[in-house]
Amino acid sequence: MRDIPFFRPLITDREHELIKETLEKNANYMVEDLEDQIKNFFGTKHAITTNNGTAAIHLSLCAMDLKRGDKIICSVNAFPSIAQVIRHFDAEPIFVDIDEDDFNIDPNELEKILKTQNHKKLKAAFITHVAGQSANMDAIYSLANEYDIKIIDDASRAMGATYNDKLIGNMDSYMSCFQINPQVQHAVATTGIIVTNDDEIASRARLIRNHAIINDSFDKDGNLGYMYDVIDIGQKYDLNSLCAAYSIAQFEKLGMFIARRKAIAAIYNEELKDCPHITTPVAKRDHIYNQYIIKIDKNRDSFARELKEIGVHTSLHYRPMHLLSYYKNKYHLRVNDFPKALKTYQQILSLPIYAALSDEEALYICNAVKSVAQTRV
Repeated sequence: MRDIPFFRPLITDREHELIKETLEKNANYMVEDLEDQIKNFFGTKHAITTNNGTAAIHLSLCAMDLKRGDKIICSVNAFPSIAQVIRHFDAEPIFVDIDEDDFNIDPNELEKILKTQNHKKLKAAFITHVAGQSANMDAIYSLANEYDIKIIDDASRAMGATYNDKLIGNMDSYMSCFQINPQVQHAVATTGIIVTNDDEIASRARLIRNHAIINDSFDKDGNLGYMYDVIDIGQKYDLNSLCAAYSIAQFEKLGMFIARRKAIAAIYNEELKDCPHITTPVAKRDHIYNQYIIKIDKNRDSFARELKEIGVHTSLHYRPMHLLSYYKNKYHLRVNDFPKALKTYQQILSLPIYAALSDEEALYICNAVKSVAQTRV
């Protein structure tokens, strides 16, 4: 029996080469090199790196100067980091239900919320692009213009994804947040990224990410000078050179990673298209398959347990926010408050999909899914 993890990184000689260079040369230029590569890739004026993806999301709201009592719209179907960073300001997340096919925020549900929450405390909407498929951005931008709210992309799983042939991150959003390395814990290295064309936001984000110490207080080696000043409430979110070196090597493979995941998705789509009780992902737009989310119409939890018993590790993307104890209790949310998110949550299951996964392993996963599915009556 195999043991196939939900994710494992693909590491080649390039990572070793750049990390060795960093160690031997004290290569603090790696962070700037990574930011330049990201900025050039997206065609934006600014790329600000952070030490992880959640830090990028939090820093984006720090740069906006979010205040207590402000409100930020977000999908009820997202990783908890979005709502968590909002609550760290004592601001309020306003949850929105989703589209049942692509699991992204539903523009029709968003419009309903905007009609009822249209006041000066409403500052922005975080738009999560689930699994590597963009939300319906034409409809969302239209609503944002009508109601005068800013759009921030939560594109943690959508680096390299496009919408109408334009990269997410190079559209009309106020900011876009990404991360390199999808592991939540025990990651080899992590990098969070903010891209924006707003000079003021970029300047403020760079200031805040390192204790709000004025930049010229540091020397070329990153040492704090004899005299320094602090001009705001800061964080410690700057990226170190080793993580930057690793992330440069991973970022250089982005096109290959996307192509490989699409190839694995094609295997899954073909092998599982007639599998009983299984619905494969609906690709309504460009889909780069950072996650491959199937639907199971009978006892999803039991299905996942049986897959694990035969060596296939799976995950859930995501457990809706209103089912999480903190938000359920804080906002007195009921199970049926977001019916589409609830319905999809009861069915979804994410299969392993990453560049290090071989065709043989992908076929093993398909056979495992079919084997478990055939035991369902």
